[in-house]
Amino acid sequence: MEDRYSKDQEEIYSHRMKAGKRTYFFDVKATRGQDYYLTITESKRRPGSDPDGPASYEKHKIFLYKEDFNKFIDALHDAVDFVRDELLTEEEVAELDRPRPSFDGEQPRPANPDGPAPDDQANRPAGYDPAPDLGESTY
Repeated sequence: MEDRYSKDQEEIYSHRMKAGKRTYFFDVKATRGQDYYLTITESKRRPGSDPDGPASYEKHKIFLYKEDFNKFIDALHDAVDFVRDELLTEEEVAELDRPRPSFDGEQPRPANPDGPAPDDQANRPAGYDPAPDLGESTY
């Protein structure tokens, strides 16, 4: 069934973010009709029942359609701001705001090595609407 879906979509951009035992994948895709959407996948490694055997991965996926991007960003901002402002101590907020080193696996890259670079505005699809500037926050 997965093969059927892969024929109907084109992956345009992919970004992997490692976070402890979890890895998040942000993939921009397009349907044949050039309707763009984002998939966010959380992958968590689960050890197998045999310590020397293969591990399995538990995956959860969200499909976010272009018409919902701004609403999703606003809701995410609201939730993160609530946690930062109402639930965390000043020390925890300071830890979140501490600069972090960049890791090779966390660099945005085009899904197609011959495709446009993420920062190349000339090669962006028609109708591309970048996300609003999120400022200096760490989220």
